[in-house]
Amino acid sequence: MSASFLSRYGQILACSLVLVASSQAPASAQAAATSPAPIPDVGQPEPPATQLAAARDVVLSSGMARSFAPMVPQLTEQIVPLFTKTRPELTTDLKATLQELQPEFTRDGDQMIDIAAHIYARRMSEAELKDTAAFFNSPVGKKYVEVQPPMLDELVVAMQSWTQKLSSTMMTRVREEMIKKGHNNF
Repeated sequence: MSASFLSRYGQILACSLVLVASSQAPASAQAAATSPAPIPDVGQPEPPATQLAAARDVVLSSGMARSFAPMVPQLTEQIVPLFTKTRPELTTDLKATLQELQPEFTRDGDQMIDIAAHIYARRMSEAELKDTAAFFNSPVGKKYVEVQPPMLDELVVAMQSWTQKLSSTMMTRVREEMIKKGHNNF
C-alpha cells in the first residue's frame, strides 16, 4: 500500500487505539499492556517454524512491514496532546516517559510482523512462500517493492477520478432508463 495512504490510515488507527486505551480502567490497561499480541486463530494448527520463517521473509521483503513501522510513532504522537490537553503541566514528564519507553513500544510494534507472518503461513504453503520471497528478493521484485508506494499513490488518485466518472455515468444512465419507464421526477 502507499506510504501516504498507510500514514492516513495509521493516524486514524493510532488515534482510535489511544482513545480506547485511555478510556480503560487502570487494571485492564495494565493487563492489556502485559499480554502478548494475539496471533489470529483460524482453527488451524501452528504452522511449522520453517513455514513461519518463509512467511516472515515475505512480510519483510514485500515491503509490508514498512506499513507497520509508523504505527508506534503515530500512537506516541497522539498520547501527548490527549493527556496534556487538560493537564499541560504533565508535558515534560510525559515526553520523557515516552522517550524512555520507546524501545519497549518499538519491540511491541514488531509483533505485527509476526502476526502477518502467521496469517500468510496459514494461507500459503511453505513452497509458495519461498517462491514469493524469492520473487521479492530478486532484482525485479526489489524494483516492484521500490516503485509500489508512488505507484499506489497514483493508483488511488486515478481510482478516485474513475469512481467519480463511473458514478456520474451510472446515475445518468439509470435516470435515462427510469424516464423511459415513465418516472420523470427521478
